[in-house]
Amino acid sequence: MRQKLTLQNIMSELCQRWANLPDTRKRNNNTQYAVVDGVLAAFAVFFMQSSSFLAHQRLLESKKGRSNARSLFQIEQIPSDQQIRNLLDPLSSMYFQKDFWALVDELKEQQHLLQLRNDLNTYSIALDGVNFFSSEKICCPKCLKREDRSGIEHYYHSAITPVFVKPGQAQVLSLPPEFIVPQDGSEKQDCERVAAKRWLAQHHEHFSDHSVSYLGDDLYANQPLCQLIAEPYRQFFIFVCKPESHTSLYEWIDFLEKSDGIEKISQRHWKGKHGEIWRYRFAPQVPLRAGHDALLVNWFELVITHEDTGQILYQNSFVTNHPITATNVVALVQVGRTRWKIENENNNTLKTKGYHLEHNFGHGQQDLANVLATLNMLAFLIHTIQEMIEPAYQRLRRALGARKTFFNDLRALTHYMVFDSWDDLFLFMQEGLEIASEPP
Repeated sequence: MRQKLTLQNIMSELCQRWANLPDTRKRNNNTQYAVVDGVLAAFAVFFMQSSSFLAHQRLLESKKGRSNARSLFQIEQIPSDQQIRNLLDPLSSMYFQKDFWALVDELKEQQHLLQLRNDLNTYSIALDGVNFFSSEKICCPKCLKREDRSGIEHYYHSAITPVFVKPGQAQVLSLPPEFIVPQDGSEKQDCERVAAKRWLAQHHEHFSDHSVSYLGDDLYANQPLCQLIAEPYRQFFIFVCKPESHTSLYEWIDFLEKSDGIEKISQRHWKGKHGEIWRYRFAPQVPLRAGHDALLVNWFELVITHEDTGQILYQNSFVTNHPITATNVVALVQVGRTRWKIENENNNTLKTKGYHLEHNFGHGQQDLANVLATLNMLAFLIHTIQEMIEPAYQRLRRALGARKTFFNDLRALTHYMVFDSWDDLFLFMQEGLEIASEPP
């Protein structure tokens, strides 16, 4: 059976779904370009990591009567950049959430998602916030505001960007973002914690038949969110827990330490030139906060020191509702530490590896900035899926090495040549590089 997650099939599915997006234009307006073409065109720019991609495709269309915009991205007519912004501005970023889930569900159906199961026999989803726009002048109704020390007001956009992560897994899988935006009827400015609760409320049912460990930094280690994950969602959390923000909990830890109530494990790891001592400490059922109604959590810590000098190389502590024992504390630490991947492998990639998340592609007066950010993250997810499961894509990435080289070649080829399909493009690249195709 033909793989459903090839780029050609993915683009066909996206095109079909986006053809049903609402069109708010009045009948007497200029409706030369369809909304779906505007969305596909914006997506193509992010997917190719090329701000000039559409300009080159317009040139190919005028010279050859055909273009890669049509054959690869199924764009019937290529709108101008400003027309794209006008078409997308009235749309809601929430329209595109199902596109993420359609891809994840297909990965699950084909059992590719199993490779993301961790040693706790759960999936790990890291939660974190990311800012992707800031200006002292440009703003829209979805902007957040802050004032600096000199009294200057700054407008910015921010979002929760959940991702599947796994220890030892190079790739992360992006899930639908939740934007931190002013909420109707609320006097308080929206925040990361509230946005995380909204995300869980909207999407937790996607994991009703799977166990999930939610990972996050110290900001997430608060009782309302932890209780929400444990009950009613019946899932797990592993959150960083710092002494300065959880004074009551650490008073318990100090008391237990003095009364030999802390269990300890020590391991030696050789790093080629020197040894490291990994010391684990853990304590079950300690109160997360002060008060008789405090949630009881399991606390654990890892301190890594240089064997010869005693220098502390790493230190962090966590709280969880996973049962904790001497046999699983190492796995708990390993999974808990994986939360850094959302910053390095997701947010940093989106900002510095060609997706240019922080660039102002267009701000608009409604939801344009968030729609464009969502399409950018969706493009990243689709590239990641290809890297995980598509043989031709994998062979090319291995042969070309750096991500930058791969995208440079994609851009160069599609600027000057027209390919009938993604399969034809990848076959051309493989033959040019003299990469042997594997038998079906």
